[in-house]
Amino acid sequence: MRLVPPHVLGTLALCLLFSGLPAYAADADEADAHDRDAQRDLIAAGRNTFRFDTFGDEAFWGDTLKLHEAIEGSRFGGVGGGVSPKAALAVGLKVDVDALPRALVQQLHQGAVNLEDPAVTLALLKRNAVVGVTGLFNGSGTLRSIGIQCALCHSSVDNSFAPGIGHRLDGWANRDLNVGAIVSLAPDLSAVADLLRVDQATVRRVLGAWGPGKFDAELLLDGQGFRPDGKSAATLIPPAFGLAGVNLHTWTGWGSIPHWNAFVATLEMHGKGTFFDARLSDSSQFPVAARAGFNDVRSEPDLVSPKLPALHAYQLSLAAPPSPKHSLDSAAAARGERVFASARCSSCHVAPTFSEPGWNLHTPQEVGVDAFQANRAPAREYRTAPLKGLWTHVKGGFYHDGRFATLMDVVNHYDALMGLNLSAQEKQDLVAYLLSL
Repeated sequence: MRLVPPHVLGTLALCLLFSGLPAYAADADEADAHDRDAQRDLIAAGRNTFRFDTFGDEAFWGDTLKLHEAIEGSRFGGVGGGVSPKAALAVGLKVDVDALPRALVQQLHQGAVNLEDPAVTLALLKRNAVVGVTGLFNGSGTLRSIGIQCALCHSSVDNSFAPGIGHRLDGWANRDLNVGAIVSLAPDLSAVADLLRVDQATVRRVLGAWGPGKFDAELLLDGQGFRPDGKSAATLIPPAFGLAGVNLHTWTGWGSIPHWNAFVATLEMHGKGTFFDARLSDSSQFPVAARAGFNDVRSEPDLVSPKLPALHAYQLSLAAPPSPKHSLDSAAAARGERVFASARCSSCHVAPTFSEPGWNLHTPQEVGVDAFQANRAPAREYRTAPLKGLWTHVKGGFYHDGRFATLMDVVNHYDALMGLNLSAQEKQDLVAYLLSL
């Protein structure tokens, strides 16, 4: 047998190795392209869910509460005077200008559309132009039912056409939306009253106290409509952007994004889904939820669970919008950034999420506020809220319930609580920095 010299063997091995590289590289490129396509498709599906999926909740809002009858009015087979576009905009509903036909846009420009006419509201619903609301119509053109989506509370518009009418801004907290006033329009609130074991007049009184930009997710869990001081127990609607990398969500840290999505879609929107959380079986903390069996809800078919992965991906893709450059005092913001570090704000609000990596909850004593809202959640604590995009949701105040009207009030609160002794200029600079995030 003739032996092949070592240098020849080495050459042959290298040739074999490099001859396979193009195939491997091509396979890797193809896999990367497939992953990118799959992720893009997942996010697109999530966007569609966020904007348009009712999860079957029309069975509650329409069939049970009959909210659609109040929207269309007696003229179209419902009850009352109906809801005009002007009235809808007044309670914070938004209109997606991209869903409107060009002819209607031109008529709006010319003032040729009667915004006092509920018929126009029905026309907008038929075009899927009312952000977060879906109308289901009979063959005759009258409303059969009504459903809502995630976008109702967690989207706004840029007002590029008119106040309340413009291009969608997904993830933005709709601080104009008066959820309580909208739900109060429903002719029949007996299902809610029966759940809470009160009369409908009491339900309407609770809803009427919420006001714009607020919602009480715990009302149907513990039945507490008001705080001990007599103020509404509702909390501010938070933004749904800038959540990538943030651990617990909501003001009191109920859970992760998928947990809260399943919670809201099934228990709050009243969609047909599956939701399990054994903590809701605690009848002392959550008497209404425990009595109703909200700790373990199963629907067939399940219209929520299959949508959760894509919805999660879409929400994680929503970055906090940068502060408009024309509104910034860059020099003050730069000084404020130094104050943010020296005053130890950054010890809890850690960049880039500006929340805390890990368990981002603190006791009421640590943040210097009462425990009422914290005690309505399992952990009985408050979340370190992410700060990016803060400039988009200054309306309605700050903290979970808007108790601080301005950012300066928040700064003054922490200055006193932590004994920071900040000067007036340092406080102003810190506010400028917070608005720049």
